Amino acid sequence: MKFVQIIDCKTERFAELDRLMDQWVEQTKGKRTATHSLVGKDRTDGSHIVEIVEFPSYEEAMKNSKLPETDRIFQEMVALCDGMPNFTDLDVVRDEQLNEATSRRFFHEIAVGGNLDAIEEVFAADYRDHDPVKAEETVVGSDALRDDVSGWRAAFDFNFNLDREICQGDDVVTLWTWTGTHHGEFLGLAPTGKQVSMTGTTIFRFKDGKIQEGWWHYDTTGLMRQLNA
Repeated sequence: MKFVQIIDCKTERFAELDRLMDQWVEQTKGKRTATHSLVGKDRTDGSHIVEIVEFPSYEEAMKNSKLPETDRIFQEMVALCDGMPNFTDLDVVRDEQLNEATSRRFFHEIAVGGNLDAIEEVFAADYRDHDPVKAEETVVGSDALRDDVSGWRAAFDFNFNLDREICQGDDVVTLWTWTGTHHGEFLGLAPTGKQVSMTGTTIFRFKDGKIQEGWWHYDTTGLMRQLNA
């Protein structure tokens, strides 16, 4: 179970505290068990600082706290703060990556499921699509995406296996494996009935909860080879 520690303190010496955090990151390379750190400053009180540190588990957090570098940096941190920092220990009982869930809606609900009406819910109206295989490498508008999905669905009965997804900031990166049966015309090639597959990567950039831009990379050459084209 993921574990999160919230460190809450007040200090007028944030620049020094920030440098101290950089030192801890540098000095604990290859040793620390923390996987993610987020620092926030109170908008109404600039001296109020909150750090949220994520660990794979409580046990891994305890290993991290026992590092000599962690103990030394903590003592220096206390000296910079107005009083002793407050600690809140949390077991993570719910962890939702909302952009990731929206990205999955495209692959499962729209592309495979055929619910093209959901495109307006998932994609921005001025969505920009980058696909080096197309004649126009950049296409703007959700209608263009609708036409693209319809074309693939007319040519193949297919499925996506989402092998890995990585979320960072506004981006969701998906490594996928696509498998399909060729039952309609594709790039001028008559239906072959062949079962084919290819791998690819899609990067979706989000804005205001919708997909604003997408980049596609996939093995079209291998796909055409399987179709004997």
